[in-house]
Amino acid sequence: MTATLHDDLLLAKARKGDTRAFGLLVERHEATVRGIIGGMLGPEEVDDIAQEVFLKFFRALNNFQGDSQLGTYLGRIAINTSLTAIAKRKKRRWLPWSKLEEYNAAEQADNSQSPERADLRDTLQMAITKLPKDQRAVVVLRLVEGYSVSETAKMLGLPMGTVASRLSRAQQALQQILKPILNQ
Repeated sequence: MTATLHDDLLLAKARKGDTRAFGLLVERHEATVRGIIGGMLGPEEVDDIAQEVFLKFFRALNNFQGDSQLGTYLGRIAINTSLTAIAKRKKRRWLPWSKLEEYNAAEQADNSQSPERADLRDTLQMAITKLPKDQRAVVVLRLVEGYSVSETAKMLGLPMGTVASRLSRAQQALQQILKPILNQ
């Protein structure tokens, strides 16, 4: 049974009020949704925005027509919800230094990840958040989440050429942002 077919069966049950089926759909797609949100907004907002995404999905269960895969549909909700959160910000909020130190200490305690890798990931995340939101969306979907150019274009409702040009501009911008940091 393919994931899509399984999603379709769970979706049909969820539409009939089966909360267990809805929970399984959330469980199946949660990592992708959280990854998109984390890439767009940073780790501090993932929990709240992910909850909002799945609440919107629950309210719109009957609106999903199946024209795309459910993961693509949820990814689009995650992007739109993240863009709305960005628009609502009066200014960028950065994690306070004390919280950042706690976060790094907790990650360094995890033996499965080296401190250098955690630092690099944090640096990349910081650089991505400095991109304009249209470029950020393309980078998160294409480079972080691994969607194809075609899938990214479909999720964002853009022509593939626009996705490619935004990705190119974003990569150039990331090089400029990261150059002084990585040359230290």
